[in-house]
Formats: sequence, structure tokens, C-alpha cells
Amino acid sequence: MKTAKLLYHKIKAHPPFALLALAIFYFTNFAAGQICPPNIDFESGTFNRWRCYVGGTAAINNQNVISLSEVGPDPGRHQMLTLTYPGDVDPYGGFPVNCPNGSGYSIKLGNDQAETQAEGISYEFTIPTNQNEYSLIYNYAVVFEDPNHEHFQQPRMEIEILNVTDNYVIDCSSFAFIPLGSGLPGFFESPITISTAPIWCKDWTAVSVNLDGLAGKTIRLFFKTADCTFRRHFGYAYIDVNTECNSEFVGATYCPDDTAVVVNAPYGYESYKWFNNSFTQVLGNQQSIRFEPPPPTGTRIAVEMTPYAGYGCLDTLYAVLIDTLTTVADAGKDTISCNYTPVQIGIKPKPGLVYRWTPTAGLSNPEISNPFASPASTTNYTLTVSSVGGGCVKTDDIVVIQSAIDSTMQISGKYIFCEGFGDSCVLTVPTEKSIQWFKNNIAIPGANEPTYKVLKSGDYYALLINNDGCQITSTPKKVIIDKAAAAITYPLAYAVTGLPLQLNARNIGSTAVWSPPQYLDNNRNYSPIFTSTTNQSYTIELTTNTGCITIDKQDVQIVPFIEIHVPTAFTPNNDGLNDFLRPALRGIKELRYFKVFNRWGQLLYESKNENPGWNGSINGVQQSSQTLVWTAEGIGVDNKTYFRKGTVTLLR
Repeated sequence: MKTAKLLYHKIKAHPPFALLALAIFYFTNFAAGQICPPNIDFESGTFNRWRCYVGGTAAINNQNVISLSEVGPDPGRHQMLTLTYPGDVDPYGGFPVNCPNGSGYSIKLGNDQAETQAEGISYEFTIPTNQNEYSLIYNYAVVFEDPNHEHFQQPRMEIEILNVTDNYVIDCSSFAFIPLGSGLPGFFESPITISTAPIWCKDWTAVSVNLDGLAGKTIRLFFKTADCTFRRHFGYAYIDVNTECNSEFVGATYCPDDTAVVVNAPYGYESYKWFNNSFTQVLGNQQSIRFEPPPPTGTRIAVEMTPYAGYGCLDTLYAVLIDTLTTVADAGKDTISCNYTPVQIGIKPKPGLVYRWTPTAGLSNPEISNPFASPASTTNYTLTVSSVGGGCVKTDDIVVIQSAIDSTMQISGKYIFCEGFGDSCVLTVPTEKSIQWFKNNIAIPGANEPTYKVLKSGDYYALLINNDGCQITSTPKKVIIDKAAAAITYPLAYAVTGLPLQLNARNIGSTAVWSPPQYLDNNRNYSPIFTSTTNQSYTIELTTNTGCITIDKQDVQIVPFIEIHVPTAFTPNNDGLNDFLRPALRGIKELRYFKVFNRWGQLLYESKNENPGWNGSINGVQQSSQTLVWTAEGIGVDNKTYFRKGTVTLLR
């Protein structure tokens, strides 16, 4: 069976709802060779020769006004979409965001951020002077919210086809698509809800534009999308232009050895009626018509297409069926799949051809012209191309090399350890043509061997490149190399004879061990209770979870009674001796305050801790030699309150 193309003639109408997402512009040449406008199909992967616009929408005097300014492509509002494997789908409609016509690029016009935004995109081209019969067909897919506002407040898409030369709009090809409380024909309601407003979607659909009789004229295609005027509801479009120009096609063609022919009219119309050349016989009433066996070469048929009400004009197309079709099988150039990453093979499809790949293993779809291949091992694929009727069979082969790299990282030693305690971390990856080690995403100079010894904390991984040019990175691994804190000696602790005293170690590490354990309620506690009648010295071994060990010291002195002792003088001259004024707490478990006043009663210093004490300065200004008054209050280990005061001399 063969799907034949129509020779388009006197095309006067657009189908319905070319709403917020456009897709395939398909140009066909009928009488002479037609020059396709460059990059009208976006296949350069850029917006070259397209003009992009952004702006806003507003309701003014019960009219919807879209205001646009030309800009460079805005990535959030003019998004170029590359065909990916297995392909992304629209989150609301579930249809592919790339037009399913085999092209490599589609675009998204607008977004789902409802902020009274409006976007546009336009393209101008001149019809060849010898091309008086000229038509284009585009596909579209759309998504928009329907808040059921007033007509002039709704989200929308506007399509304007302008004869720039004569400055008039081609009415049958220019529409505004606006949701008005229910879905337009062919639309479906999304199962996804983000507000009380329904979201209407339409999958990719074709639309035709009649440009007959406009040879030599400049035509502008202008597509606009807009949110509602209240900043709450959105509308956006997908666009993919697929241009196919074939000057050798005089009309619909099929293979001489085909057993049947199927002729397809453009999608998107409400009804179709097929006629013989004299319009004396109705041949069918579907979008496609089948002839089995094929009619004699040169047979001419016509199709009358009726658009949905309000979306175009009645249109008639003609097709001349000729048995001169030839096919070409092109599997593409031999390629490499790196690390099982899918690679696209084949070329863009041609309408009316059947594609079959063997073997099928590792292919995303063995029955399309350009599937993605990810074989488990190097595979020779054969592409068979024929017409739908089985004629014009051609084959071509391609080899897909599977080139996989083992990126497993091995470790010798520990990922977490303490410097200077005999541990280490050595990372190893398999040998490849090129290896580069990275720390915190920065290449380590000279680190190009399979083995790397880690000397500093960080996130480490290796980039490996094999002889085929494939590359992969190992999974990053965090290595922590700790360093032990310097040991210190704690201030002398005073314990009152016969009364318990809580000692406190630095809160570093994960464990603390006091030695010897005598006179302590728990020598593995950071804050053990000391009870004794004799002086005692302790070492405290503090160990971190990285294995670092620090050993601090604490001396405990027995005193006969609870006291807050303050020296009678101090010399803050930074000589390391008696530079700070601080209380010595003997049997005091909590210092409520320690205050220092000058002779006029001005508060110079206040603290609730005995350390570090006062350095004899106020706001960085050293105070002169003088006699000062201090007061202190604390809670003793017997839970009684103790108040003391006295004088102290500051000496310079």
C-alpha cells in the first residue's frame, strides 16, 4: 500500500484551532521547482531568519490588546527544543513536545507562568515569481487554561498571514483561538489541575494556507500567544516547521509495483469529500482515500475540505497520481554509542514510505526512519525502505559501535581519616587512553594516572576517555582528612572539701575519656562529677569520628570553703602575665555576673563567665591607671547564693 501526496491547488482555507502551538510548515511545489525559505523548519537549531517578540496583554475598552516588542529569542518564552531520547512530553497534554514528524527541532512559544505575558514569532518570505500556485501546511499543538472570563480577557493565540506587498491580511488563513468555557473541537481536558480553571490541550494537527495567485509577493507569518489579562491563567504553543520541497513531483506518485495507493488530504478539517476529475462521482468522505489496485498513471482526483465553523474557508485540492515514485534507503553513517547512550540513526522520514530496521534489539522504534539506537554490543543494522504498497524496496546498512567504559572507582584505605595517624586514601580507576582527576570539579594538574593518592579533603572523581573518543566520569566521592586539635590545659578548677564539682571537657570529637577514673562518677562523660578531699590531675582524651585524638589536661584543687576571689591588682600590658581581670571561682558552679565600675559608678565591664576576663579597655581604648570597684554573684555547689565585692587597682 502506498500513501501518495496531493498536488495542492487553489488552497483557500486554514483548518480550525491553530491555537497556541504551531508545528509543521510544509511547502509543496506543483508546476515548477519551488525554493524553500531558509530555516523555516528550524533545522539549523536556531531562530535564524525568524523574528522574536515579547510583551504583554491587556483588556482595553472591552478589546484584547497584545503589545509586542522585537527582541532576541527569550529562552523562557522562545525555547528551542531538541529531539531527545525517548523524548519529553508536555506536562499537561501528555503529547510529545517535539513534533512527531522526524524533524530534529521544535520550539515552544510562551510558558505556563501566567503574568499577562505575550509572545510572538514571525517569518517573511517572497513567493517565487513563477510560482502562481503556492500553498503551505503547518501543524500545531496547544495548551491553555480556560478561566471563563469575558471573551476579551481570555488566554489566546492569534495567527496572522499578511500579504506584506499589498498590505492586507489573508482572512481565510488568519484566526484568533480563544477558549470560551468549553473545549474547541478536537481539544481534550488535561487531567492535571493547578487551579479551578480547566486546562485544554490539542495534540499536533495540520493546517493549510492558500497563497495561490501571489507569485512574487512577500508573505509574513505571525504567531502570537498571550495569557489572560488578570495574571492568573496561561496559554502557550509548540512550533515545529518541517519544510519539504520536491520539484520533481508533478503530483502524487506511487511505485509501479505497488498493489494499492492511499492519498491523504491535510489533517484538521471537519469533513472531506473526494471526487473524480469531472466531479461526477463521490469517491470517499474520509481524510484518506484508498485505491486498490492503483488507478492508471495520470489519474486526476479532487478533495473538497470543509473547515470547522469560523476557522477558514471551503477548499478544494487536486492530485495527479503518477507511477514514477522512487525510494532511497539511507541508514546514515556508521556511528558510536558511548556508554549505552542512545544515538539517532537514519534520516528524516519522507511521507508515504514504510521503514523497517533489523535487528530490532536496542532500537527505540524499528518502524520509523530515524530511531535511537543503544545496542548492548556493536551491531550492524539494516534499513529497508518501501512504499506503503510494498514496491520500490531499497536497503542500506549502518554499524553502531557500542563503546562502553568501566568507570568503577576502587579505594585503598579510608574515605574518612585523621592526618598523622597512619591512615590514607588511594583512589583507582581502570586504565584508559586518557585519565584526568578532579577535586571539587577542578582538574588536578598532573593527576593523569589510574591511581591517585588523596592528600586533602574534597570531592574527587576521574574523567576517563577511551580510544573511540567516548568519555565518562566516575561517581564523585567525598574524602574527609581531619586534623587533630591542639591540646590545651584548662584553668585550675576549685572543689570545696566534701562537696561535688562538675568538670567540663571541650566539646570536640565524639568521645571523651578522663584518666585516671578516680573520684569521677563517669570518666567517659564530657562533664563528669568530681568528689574528693584531695587534689587531683586529669588527662582528657578527646577522639573525633575521623580518628583524631587530642589530649587535654585538667587540675583540680581542694579548698576549704566556697569563695569568689578577685586579685587586688592587674597589669594589662600584653606581657602575658596578669593581663586580664577575672574572678577565680572556688566551689561556684554558676556565675550570675561579674561587674567592674570606675570611681564615678560607670559600668566598665560585665560578664557571666570567668574567662577571658577584662583587658582594661573600653571600645578599644585603654583605660589609665586607677582604682576600680568590682561586684560578683554566683551559685555555689551547695545551691546557695554568694555575693562578693571589693576593689582592684589597674596598673599601667
